[in-house]
Amino acid sequence: MSQLISAVLWFHDEASRVMDLSYGAQYEQFRTEVRAFLDENWNAARAKDRGYVGDFRARAVRAGLIYRTVPVEFGGAGQEPDAMRAQVVREEFGRAKAPRELGGIGIALAVPTLLRWGTAAQKERFIPPTMAGTLRWCQGYSEPEAGSDLESLRTTAVLEGDEWVINGQKVWTSEASGAHWMLLLARTEPDTPRRAGLSYLLMDMSQPGVEVRPLRQITGSSEFSEVFLTGARTPADLLVGERGQGWTVSRTTLAAERTTLAAPETSVQLFASLVKLARRSERSGGRGLSDIRIRGELMKLRGWIEAQRYSALIQASRDTGDAPDLPRLLNKLVHTEVAMRVSRIALEVLGPAGYLDPQLSTPPGDERWLNQFFGSLGVAIAGGTSNIQRNIIAERGLGLPRDEAGATA
Repeated sequence: MSQLISAVLWFHDEASRVMDLSYGAQYEQFRTEVRAFLDENWNAARAKDRGYVGDFRARAVRAGLIYRTVPVEFGGAGQEPDAMRAQVVREEFGRAKAPRELGGIGIALAVPTLLRWGTAAQKERFIPPTMAGTLRWCQGYSEPEAGSDLESLRTTAVLEGDEWVINGQKVWTSEASGAHWMLLLARTEPDTPRRAGLSYLLMDMSQPGVEVRPLRQITGSSEFSEVFLTGARTPADLLVGERGQGWTVSRTTLAAERTTLAAPETSVQLFASLVKLARRSERSGGRGLSDIRIRGELMKLRGWIEAQRYSALIQASRDTGDAPDLPRLLNKLVHTEVAMRVSRIALEVLGPAGYLDPQLSTPPGDERWLNQFFGSLGVAIAGGTSNIQRNIIAERGLGLPRDEAGATA
C-alpha cells in the first residue's frame, strides 16, 4: 500500500508539472474578487441568523455572484452564462462555507424551466416569488406504472373551456406536502402515442381535487408523497411550451435535476466527512486509516472523485450549452457510484454500530451514516434510474441503437 500511495503522489506531482491546471489570469482575478467580497460580507459565525443570511444573499446577487443568469427583473444578477465563473463561485463559497442559492425544487427546477419555456406572463407571475422563497414547488412526473418509463404516464388533462381538467395519480413526489404549485406532466393527446401526447402544465396544489398522502421512507422521514388528482383544474394559459410538446420541456427540468444531484462538490464534502469518520474511529480503537483494506478503498474512492471533479472542470472550460456532451451525460451516474461507495465504506468503518437506528439517538451520531446509505440507494433512482441513465449515455453519447426494452427520459 505504501508503494501505491507513493505512485499516486508521484503521478500527481508529474501531472501538475506538465499540465497547467490553473483557470487562467482572467478567472484567477475573478477568484480574488470573490474572496474579497466574502471576506468583507460573510461571517460564518452568523450562519444560523436567517436575517443576516438573507441580507448576505441580497448583496451576493447585487455583486453578480449568485442567481447569476436569472434576469434582474426576476430577482437575479442578469449575468451572461459563464461556466468557469460559476465554478469559481462554487469553490470559493464552499471554502468560506457561505450560502449560495436557496435549495428546493423551485430554484433548481422550476426557474430554469420557466426561463427556457415559459411565457412572459408565466415568468413574471412565478419566478420572483420562487426566487424569494415564498412560492414552493413539487414535480409531478412519476406514476405507479410510469417511473423510469415516463412516456407511459396515464394522468390526463382535458381542455374544457379555458381550463384543463386533470385526473390521475403521481408518486414519489418530493416536497409535495408543503408545495404551493406543481410542475405537472400529463397526457393531453390520448390518440397520440407515448411521448408525443404529453403536455407540461403548472397546477395549484391548494384546490379541491388534489390529495397529498405522505410516504414513510425507510429512514423514517416523509420527503416523498403520492398525489391523487380528481377533477383538479388549472387555467389553459398555464401550459408551458406547446401543447403536445411536454416531453421536450420536461427534458430541461430533468437536465436541471441531474445537474443538481451530480454536483462534484457534494462528493468532495462526502469524502471529507468519511475521512474524518475513519480518523475518529481509529482514535476510539475501531477500523480506520491504519486498516489496509479501509485505506485501499479510500484510495480508490478518491480516484473516482478526482475523476469526477476534473471532468466537471473540463466541461466548464468547454461549455456546450444543451448539446448531449458525453462527459456531461456521465455526471449523474458517476455521482451515484460515489455516493454508494462512500456509504459502504462508512458502514465498514463503523461495523455493527453503523446499523443502529438513527431515530433512537437524539441527536443522531455516527449511526446517521445508515441514513446516508439508504439515501444513496435513492440517488440511484432520483432523476432517472441508473439503468435509464446508461441507456441515455449509450444512445445520445455513444450513438448506439435505441434500447426498445426500456424508454429513456
